[in-house]
Amino acid sequence: MSNDKALEPSPWFGQPRGLTVLFLTNMWEQFSYFGMRALLVYYMTKQLLIAQGTASLIYGTYTACAYFTPIVGGVIADRLLGKRRAIIIGASVMAAGHFMMGFENLLYVALATIALGNGLFLPTLPSQINDLYAEGDPRRGWAYNVYYLGINIGGFLAPLLCGTLGEVFGWHVGFAVAGLGMLAGLLIYLWGQRYLPAEQRATKAEPIARGRMGLPTVLVLAGVALSVTVFRGAYEQAGNTVALWADAGVNRALGSWTVPMTWFQSLNPLLVMAMTPILLAGWKARADQGKGASPAQRMATGALIVAGAYLLLCAVDALSGGKTHWLWLLVFFGIYTFGELFILPTGLGLFARLAPPGFGATTVAAWYLTIFAGSLSAGLVGTLWSRMSHATYFALLAGLAVTAAILLRLIDPWARRVEAGDRSE
Repeated sequence: MSNDKALEPSPWFGQPRGLTVLFLTNMWEQFSYFGMRALLVYYMTKQLLIAQGTASLIYGTYTACAYFTPIVGGVIADRLLGKRRAIIIGASVMAAGHFMMGFENLLYVALATIALGNGLFLPTLPSQINDLYAEGDPRRGWAYNVYYLGINIGGFLAPLLCGTLGEVFGWHVGFAVAGLGMLAGLLIYLWGQRYLPAEQRATKAEPIARGRMGLPTVLVLAGVALSVTVFRGAYEQAGNTVALWADAGVNRALGSWTVPMTWFQSLNPLLVMAMTPILLAGWKARADQGKGASPAQRMATGALIVAGAYLLLCAVDALSGGKTHWLWLLVFFGIYTFGELFILPTGLGLFARLAPPGFGATTVAAWYLTIFAGSLSAGLVGTLWSRMSHATYFALLAGLAVTAAILLRLIDPWARRVEAGDRSE
């Protein structure tokens, strides 16, 4: 396999062609995951007649496992299977699980199968991005934003296709379409092998503590993980308490028609798709001028932007004197999404770049554990919604995002030293 071909740039943002392969593979995997997830609760309560409380518990357990299994899966990929075999096996197992959802008596087996396959697939695919670039290549800094775009395209299309087909033609049809999406991702990955470089495998002579995974690196990643956990306590409220506010505190009338509250949740992936190309072009121009920001600085900027979005909600709720016009919610999601693009893809990229040779999937898996911890913190923060005024609550969320920004700025000098050490090695 030719590394020259793998590193060959494409017209798409000037990135290696291998990134297109990983992007499309990821997009279809996310399509299958979110497509099945969009149907799951309805399927359990309407078709299987499972009580709502039990169905919610099953749903929560499944999504929690989706972020736990990558820890074990990442180690298996690095130490036993290798990245490519882990992705192929993980995708195949997930596709089988989606098709098994068509059989009512296999519900729990199907969910467990999808979670296990996800454990191999989720941390391993993005860990291959770093292998596409030579040391010091400035394009690595925003490659993960391109990859992140695939997540949102898949997440946007899935409820529209799988959800609509499931409701109109039967739940099993929706699950089958999700399975076909996973197979499409697998076929794209197999087809694009020639554009992916040879992988590095861990050996017994490469303990985790060696080189780039020394104590400073571990401390930097731990600090970033703590910062992102605090940040997600505020960030995750968009689908939780902000959704409650959109239902009760926002005037959604558009003439004689009322905009469905769930439509506002689709704004985030739509805005990610619209903003990413513009943002990448701006970052590339600054990098070409030697003015690119460090990863921790960029993440801190994103946290501050999200804080600004919540301060906007604080102000409009305090000043509205009643229900807020839905246009303010639209503005909120615009600012919120813009900040998200600075912090979350950059954090994923930082974890992948600081991974030692042969431990890429394991290190990326730690990022997904951070997402799990952040989701738990968001649940705790959400319990405060009914205990204070809405304006005060939104101010609290802004404070959490500002706290994350301060932590990231404090980490920045250490992160710069660690990355400088990587380049010198």
